[in-house]
Amino acid sequence: MPRHVAIIMDGNGRWAKQRGLPRTFGHNSGARQVRAIIEHCADLGVGHVTLFAFSSENWKRPADEVSSLMSLFMLYLEKEIRDMNLNGVRLKVVGDLSRFDARLQKLIADAQIQTASNTRITLTVAANYGGRWDMVEAVRLWQAAHPGQSALALTEEDLTPHLSMADAPDPDLLIRTGGESRISNFLLWQMAYAELYFTDVLWPDFSTQEMDRALAWYADKDRRFGAVTQRVAS
Repeated sequence: MPRHVAIIMDGNGRWAKQRGLPRTFGHNSGARQVRAIIEHCADLGVGHVTLFAFSSENWKRPADEVSSLMSLFMLYLEKEIRDMNLNGVRLKVVGDLSRFDARLQKLIADAQIQTASNTRITLTVAANYGGRWDMVEAVRLWQAAHPGQSALALTEEDLTPHLSMADAPDPDLLIRTGGESRISNFLLWQMAYAELYFTDVLWPDFSTQEMDRALAWYADKDRRFGAVTQRVAS
C-alpha cells in the first residue's frame, strides 16, 4: 500500500456538461466524492492523501466559477470538520493562501488547528498551489533563514525542509482522473519518483472501486529508484 497518494481531481466540468448541467454542479458532485475516497484510503492504511483542489492557474477561469469554487471550499470546511475529527482525519492546506479572503483564511486556519491531533490519515488540500511557486518560495525561505549565505551552498537536503509538503513523505502514487496525461504543475519536486496513473474516469465517477484499480496497478510496479528492483507486491 502506498504511504502517500496524490490526486488531480479532473473532469468535474465535463461531467456536468455531459448531463446538461452548469459546471458548478460538477464541482459539487466532485466534492461529495472526496469523503468516500478519503475514508476508503484510511480504511486501507494509506497515511497521506493530497488533493489538487485549486491551482494557481485556476484564477483564469470565469469569475462566477471561481466564486463558486471558493464558496464550495468554505462550505466543505464548515461541514466536514466534525466528521474529520470523528474519523481521525488531519487536515492541512498548502499553497499561497494570501490571495483568499479573510473569512476563508480563518476557516482554513481553524480547521487545521481543530484536526491537528488526528493521526489516522492526513488529508492535504493544495489550494492556490503551483509546484514552481513551491520551489521558489522554498528558496526564499531558505535565504531568509541564511541571510548573506550564497545560493551556491544550497543543497537538496537544505531546501527540502522549506517546501510546503516537508512533513509528509513524497507521493508514491499520483492519480489523475479525466483523461489527461500530465501533472499540471502539481508537486513537481515531490513527484520525482511517483508512479503516474492516468484514467479516463471523470472525478465525480471515481468510486472506491476505481481507487482499488489504481492501487492494484501500483502494487504491480517495480520501484527501482535508480537501483535494484524493489517489488511493491509480495
